[in-house]
Amino acid sequence: QVQLVESGGGLVQPGGSLRLSCAASGTFFRINDMGWYRQAPGKQRELVAGITSGGSTNYADSVKGRFTISRDNAKNTVYLQMDSLNAEDTAAYYCNAQVQRTFGVSYRVYWGQGTQVTVSS
Repeated sequence: QVQLVESGGGLVQPGGSLRLSCAASGTFFRINDMGWYRQAPGKQRELVAGITSGGSTNYADSVKGRFTISRDNAKNTVYLQMDSLNAEDTAAYYCNAQVQRTFGVSYRVYWGQGTQVTVSS
């Protein structure tokens, strides 16, 4: 089985920073794209940032210039550095990954359990 475990969430004041981590564990052949999503109460889950296995990135307009996604392929880990946080960034943050369990089979998307980020004074 494949598991994604997030860490790094918490309470931060407006203007502050947090760094989220998401590590993939289990038995698999390869990880392709990885990403971070978030869901605020009463809203749909939305893409925050994504990164390919080669390091190409994309961001939601609302976080461009403030958030940075990166990954360490050797550690099967994706990170989200969040700076200049504001109240609108308050949400549960989820990582996901496209995982190929064995060579030649289709990729499957796995999700982490989520980590709460609360921006408040």
